[in-house]
Amino acid sequence: MKIEFAPRNVPLNRRLQTAAVLQWVYSFLGLAPTCIVLFLYLLFTRFWLVSVLYAVWWVYDYDTPSKGGRRNPYLCGIRMWDYMRDYFPIKLVKTADLDPRHNYVLGFHPHGVLVAGAFSNFCTYATGFRQLFPGLNSYLLMLPLWFRAPFFRDYIMCAGLIPSDKPSVSYLLHRKGGGNAVVIAVGGAPEALDAHPGTYNVLLADKKGFIKLAMEHGAHLVPIFSFGENEVFDQVGNQKGTWLRAIQETLQGFMGISLPLFHARGIFQYSFGLMPYRKPINTVVGRPIKVEKNEKPTLEQLDALHQHYMEELSNLFDEHKTDYGVDKDTYLNFV
Repeated sequence: MKIEFAPRNVPLNRRLQTAAVLQWVYSFLGLAPTCIVLFLYLLFTRFWLVSVLYAVWWVYDYDTPSKGGRRNPYLCGIRMWDYMRDYFPIKLVKTADLDPRHNYVLGFHPHGVLVAGAFSNFCTYATGFRQLFPGLNSYLLMLPLWFRAPFFRDYIMCAGLIPSDKPSVSYLLHRKGGGNAVVIAVGGAPEALDAHPGTYNVLLADKKGFIKLAMEHGAHLVPIFSFGENEVFDQVGNQKGTWLRAIQETLQGFMGISLPLFHARGIFQYSFGLMPYRKPINTVVGRPIKVEKNEKPTLEQLDALHQHYMEELSNLFDEHKTDYGVDKDTYLNFV
């Protein structure tokens, strides 16, 4: 295979962008295992007290992730995230105001491979969420598994990440006075297996848990579509019915995380690697769907709101698709 190397005279600004994305990819894929190994390793060294003291802190601080986490505004606003934003680039697009007196459930679609758009837009200040939606605090849901990794749990809480379980979401949506926006990548880990360039499959047809949560707390629903989210990585062919897909789905059911075999470019060459392609991601935030509080919705009420949400998401996609390079004859496929 012929390797296309990056030119030597790449501007410093672009090198900094690459470095910012490199640390993000490593944080997503390798930081948690590194933290676990470090925690265990220190126990068998003269620095064993570090792990012991952290274990004490961990027990004391155990419930913090499920109670809004511990966002660090300084870390969310550092320049590194601006470089990551400009690498692709990533843009947050507002279509309507969100009243900060309410709480919201923001449905993010599609998941993509590494949810680059969701992280940049709702975990950092790089794309202007605070300016576009003043008075709102965003919280991105992440698998509870990752909050069991020592050290790593504290790092991801700094970005406003919280566990994707009902108690964590309910804690925020139950707050009076509003101002909380819980961002859910609705398709979750299974949808990542369908994150192929040029595809617009949204795992939503049977996803109603987030709808029920919104109804129980009277939180307004907001559909979001992130154009380009599936374009930044290639993925090994894994269509349903193949042996690879069967293995991936088995592992996903057992471990709770999906393992897409993705690839794109490298750091110093453009032919292969785990660095995403420099392709634009445009995350469009739709109009809010007003939801009346109903602690015990009937199945008919739940289905009706779920159908309304799918229609709003489809309309959002159709209204903006031609602006971001999607053919006018392309439509969302709900699976």
